[in-house]
Amino acid sequence: MFSMMEAARLEALHLADDPVSGLKAVIAIHSTRLGPALGGCRYLAYPDEQSAIRDAIRLAQGMSYKAALAGIDHGGGKAVLIRPAHLDSRAALFEAFGRFIETLNGRYITAVDSGTSSADMDCIALHTRHATSTSSAGDPSPHTALGVFAGIRATAQARLGGDDLEGLRIAVQGLGNVGFALVEALHAAGAELLVSDLDAGRVQLAVEQLGAQPIASEALLTTPCDILAPCGLGGVLNRQSVAHLRCAAVAGAANNQLASPEIADELEARGILYAPDYVLNAGGLIYVALRHRGEGLPAITAHLARISQRLTDIYAHAQAEKRSPARVADRLAEHLLYER
Repeated sequence: MFSMMEAARLEALHLADDPVSGLKAVIAIHSTRLGPALGGCRYLAYPDEQSAIRDAIRLAQGMSYKAALAGIDHGGGKAVLIRPAHLDSRAALFEAFGRFIETLNGRYITAVDSGTSSADMDCIALHTRHATSTSSAGDPSPHTALGVFAGIRATAQARLGGDDLEGLRIAVQGLGNVGFALVEALHAAGAELLVSDLDAGRVQLAVEQLGAQPIASEALLTTPCDILAPCGLGGVLNRQSVAHLRCAAVAGAANNQLASPEIADELEARGILYAPDYVLNAGGLIYVALRHRGEGLPAITAHLARISQRLTDIYAHAQAEKRSPARVADRLAEHLLYER
């Protein structure tokens, strides 16, 4: 554990085991230099405890980078709850997690993530005020999608010479809450949509409502398009998949799209513009952070609008330095977290 923490420059790792509720939880706090750590709470099955810890650490580091470049007064954290094979009461488990968060005295603020819902956050909030994404706070997904949409327009401007999406072929992988909201916005902008998802019902909905063209999940990455938008799970860009991409740019909502940092250099070598995922998908984080401190929608919308300019600035630096935008974004985030 300590070697993993040192490699990620993690501040703290907290573990909880509550046999009564069935709670087995990991909270990774990457940084509190810019403010309390903020990050989602995952509730998933893991093959072993080490996998859960590794996931929490990796995601917490990404949240720190995201918060730093989003310009909000937070560091990065992540919680992972290991889904048990048998559970008597989901509410009791999340209430126990709320009590665990409260012991950290505000150093970590939780939010929805894979496998959790606003109802789960409501249970957590019974025992701590350090919870966002509750039923009263609203769903951050549409705001994530708004930021990604703005980032896609900035990417089109940088790579294709204009931010008008009319007629552009955009391939969207993953039609969850964020992915579907994104394709709705892209459809309204006149884009030609290619879509895939493991849930055939979501694909059918996009076909019927938005005129999207369905593509098998395994074929989407090799389908010719202007912009590829990964909006599902991470790690989709690896050495094998990048070699077969047929797009001008990659700009999507998924976290941790690169299987390793070196993949960014391979995209750059192929002339494919890569939008750093944690810059592009910061809209949800911005929403929950500003809502948590009582800001209204006008302030949130104004902050979301900065995503496009931030991405444009990163592209300009990357072009001037002949480096991948991912490398430039990492350097900027690390300067804010470690050097400022």
